[in-house]
Amino acid sequence: MRPRLQRLVPLFFVLFSLCLYATARPEDADYARQKPIGGSAGQHGESWKSRWGNTEGGANPHQGMLAFDEAVTLLHKIKPATAPWWNFDKKSGILGTSAYYAKEVFFILFMNGPPQHELLTTNPQPKKLGHALSQGVTLLEEAAAHKNPDAIFTLAEMNFYGNYTHPRNYSEAFRRYHELATLNGNASAQHMVGFMHATGIGGAVKQDQAKAMLYYTLGAEGGDVRSEMAVAYRHSAGISAPRDCEEAVYFYKEAAKKAIAYMRSGPPGGHSMPRESYNIADEEGGVYGEGASASSSGQNAKVTSVYSDAFSSLDDVFEYMDLQARKGDARATFNLAKLNYDGARTLKRDLPAAKKRFLELARMYWTPSGKVNANVSPTTEKLASKAAGYLGRMFLRGEGMPQSFDIAKTWFRRGMELGDALSQYSMGLMYLKGLGVPEDPVKAAELFGAAADQDLAVAQVRLGALFLDQGDVSIAIKYFELAARHGHLEAFYYLAEMTHSGVGRDKSCPVAAAYYKIVAEKAELVSTSFPEANEAYTNGHLETALVGYMMAAEQGFEVGQANVAYLLDQVKPRFTFASLVPFMKQKASLASDAFLALIYWTRSAEQKNVDSMVKMGDYYLMGFGTKPDQEKAAACYQAAAETMRSAQAMWNLGWMHENGIGIDQDFHLAKRHYDMALETNPREAYLPVVMALYKLRLRSWWNTLTHGNIKSIQEEPVVKKDWTLSQWLSAFLEAELEGWDEYEPDDYDDSHTAGDDYYGDGYHGNEIDSDILESLIILALSGALAFLFYYRTQRQRRQEEERRRQQEQQQHLNGNQGMAVPQQQGQAQGQAPQQDRGLFPGLGDPEFMDWVAGGVGH
Repeated sequence: MRPRLQRLVPLFFVLFSLCLYATARPEDADYARQKPIGGSAGQHGESWKSRWGNTEGGANPHQGMLAFDEAVTLLHKIKPATAPWWNFDKKSGILGTSAYYAKEVFFILFMNGPPQHELLTTNPQPKKLGHALSQGVTLLEEAAAHKNPDAIFTLAEMNFYGNYTHPRNYSEAFRRYHELATLNGNASAQHMVGFMHATGIGGAVKQDQAKAMLYYTLGAEGGDVRSEMAVAYRHSAGISAPRDCEEAVYFYKEAAKKAIAYMRSGPPGGHSMPRESYNIADEEGGVYGEGASASSSGQNAKVTSVYSDAFSSLDDVFEYMDLQARKGDARATFNLAKLNYDGARTLKRDLPAAKKRFLELARMYWTPSGKVNANVSPTTEKLASKAAGYLGRMFLRGEGMPQSFDIAKTWFRRGMELGDALSQYSMGLMYLKGLGVPEDPVKAAELFGAAADQDLAVAQVRLGALFLDQGDVSIAIKYFELAARHGHLEAFYYLAEMTHSGVGRDKSCPVAAAYYKIVAEKAELVSTSFPEANEAYTNGHLETALVGYMMAAEQGFEVGQANVAYLLDQVKPRFTFASLVPFMKQKASLASDAFLALIYWTRSAEQKNVDSMVKMGDYYLMGFGTKPDQEKAAACYQAAAETMRSAQAMWNLGWMHENGIGIDQDFHLAKRHYDMALETNPREAYLPVVMALYKLRLRSWWNTLTHGNIKSIQEEPVVKKDWTLSQWLSAFLEAELEGWDEYEPDDYDDSHTAGDDYYGDGYHGNEIDSDILESLIILALSGALAFLFYYRTQRQRRQEEERRRQQEQQQHLNGNQGMAVPQQQGQAQGQAPQQDRGLFPGLGDPEFMDWVAGGVGH
C-alpha cells in the first residue's frame, strides 16, 4: 500500500532540514582531526607561486618576515564563519518572534531535546580550503620553513582554534607548538604543549601529566600567566606533583602581580574587572535540572510571587524598566543607567545610553544651570546624587566621552553636597593624583574617610593604603578586611602581601596562597578566555566553548572545571540530528569524554561544588570513565550530604541504605536519609521521598514479620521537654518574630539598586536583634513581678502597724476601767466578721510570714 502524502510531509521536512544543516554548518566548529594542510593548500594548482621564491633552501629570516606579512594581509580579508541557520535569538517583531517559536516547536516535536552538537567530533574527510585561505596558508608555511616564529605560531593557532575558517587539526597544531617551543622557548607555545599533554585533546598526543607539568613549568618560568596559574594550582592540589604551598604561593604571587599591574594601568581608578565566568549548567537549573540540583533547590530555590521577576528574561525586565523610565520613574531610570554602564551577561555595555540615562536623572534634581528644582522627592534626590557620581566618573575616566577633569569636578561637587560616597571617593582620587586640582593627600584622605564610612570598598582600600604608607598597619588591615567583604581585588592583594610577609598578621602560607589565588582569578581578562568561550557557547559552537573552558579549568578555575565536566557529561541524555540519523552520527575521538568528565567533576568537587560531588558519585556508581566502585560512590554522596545542601545526595544515600549498595543495608538509616532529603528540599523532593517511604515501610514491615536480618524502621521516642516560664516566653517571641526575617525588598527599591555592591555601597537595614529583645522583655516582666511582691508586702506591713497603733490607743484610753469592759470588747472583736483574704493566709496563720517574705526558703 502506498503511503499517503500527509505521511511523507514530515519526512520531506526533516530531509530538507538535514540538507540545510549540512550546508550551513559553521566552518570553525566540527573539523578537528585532519592530515597536514600542505597537500590541501596545493590543490589549487601549482600555477600560483609566492613571489618570495621557493622554500627548499636554507632559512632566510628576511624572506620569512615578508612572506608572513603578506599572509596576514590575505588572512584579514577572509570573512568569519556564519552561525548555523537554527541558531538565532528571539527578535522583536512578528517575523522574528514567529521564526523563533517555529524553531523551538520544531526541536520539541522532532528532536525530543535541546539542539546540541556531539562534542569533540572529528571529520576524516579533508576540507577544501578557499582561495585566499589557501594562499595565506602557503605563505605561512614558507615563512615557517624560514624559521619565522610568528608564522609558526599563527599556523599552530589556526589549526588549534580554527581561526580564519581554517579546519581544526590538533595533530598539526601540536607539531607547530612543539616546533616553536623547541625553536626559541616561546612561553605561550610551551603552555599549549603542556595543555595538550594534560588533556590529550584531539588524540594529538597521549595524556601525560608529568610532561604537562614540565611544559607548564617552562612556560611559567618564561612569564606566561596561564602557565603560572596552572603550575600554582597543581602544586596546591597535588596534581602530578607533591603538595607544595611555597611553590603555589610563588607562582600565584607572580600571576597576582600581573593582575594588579593590569588593573593599575588603566584610567583613574584602574581598569574595571567584570566577572565573565558563570556556570552554564545554572541556565538549566543546575546539572540535575531545576529543583534537583543544589544550585536551584533548598535555600537556592527561586521562590517567587505574582509580582516577582525571578523567572523573567533580562529583555523583558529591561523593556519594563524602559517603560517605567519613560513615565518618569527615577528608580527605573537609575537601574537602566547602571545596567547600561556595567553591562550584563547577555547585555553589552552601552556608555552613551548610560550617560543619557544618568543625565536624565540628574536633570530631575538640578537645572542645566546647576540650581535645584522645587518639590523634589527624597528618593529622587538620593538617586540624583548617585547619578552625579557616575557622570563625574565617566568624565574623569573618559568613558564614552572625552576626558574632562573640570566637568568631572563639577559633577562630583554636586554629588558631595548630597553625601554621595562615589563622588567623595572620586574627588579624593583627583586630589591624591593631582588631576585637575592641586595635589593634596590630606584632603584626599578626608574624602576617602567620608566615603569609607559609607562602606564604599574602593575608598576603604585607598584609605588603608594611605595608613599603610604612614606605618599604621593595624588600621590599614581593618580597612582592607572591610573592603575584602565586598570582594575588592586590590584589598585581597594587600592582605595576601601582608599575610605572606607576616606584617601585622600571623604569617600563613595557606592563607596567603588563597588570597593570591583570589586576586589572580578575579582578573579574568588577564589570564582566561571566558568571554570568547561564553560567546561560542551562546552561538552553538560547543567545541570552541569546550576548549576555552578547558583551558580555564587547567588554570584552576572551578567554574571552568564544572563547565567542562557538564559539556562532557555522559549521564545526561543527548538527542540531536547526529544521534537520530545513523549516517550523520560521528565518533567522538578527540578525547575520552567520560574519563575527562570524571577528572573535572573531581577537581570541581575538591573546590566545594556540591553538585559536582554528587556527579562524581554517579560516575563511580555507574562506572563512567572508571571501574564501578560503589563504596567510593557512597563516600561521595556522604560528603555531599554532610553539607546539608543536596537533597539528591541524601536521597541517593537513602536508596543505597535501602538496597545495601556500597554500604550496609539498613532500613532505619534509609528512612533517616529520605527524611533529611525532604527537610532539605520540601517542595521538589516531596513526591519522590513520599513514594520511596511507602515502599520502604512495606519492606520494613515484611522484614519485621519474617524476622529478617536487616534493621527495620524504629520509631524514635519523643522526649517531652518541661519548659520554664522564661523558655516558654523566649520560644513564643521567636515564633512571633520569625516572619520578620522573610521581608523581601522591592526589586526597584533605591536601597537595592543594581550594581551598588560593585562599589561596596550596598544598603544595610536596621535589624532587630531578637536575643536582646527577648532579654529586655524577660527583665521587664521579672521587674514588674518583683515590684508587685514588694508593693503588697509594704502595704500589709503598714496595715498591721496601723491596727497595732489603734489597739494601743484604745487600751490607753480605757486603762482605768475594769476588766469586764476589755473582755466584752474582746468578745465583740472575736465575733466581728474577719476580712476575706482569698488565697493569702490570715494574720494569725503561721504561714503568713512565708507569704510576706515571698516564699524565701521554700
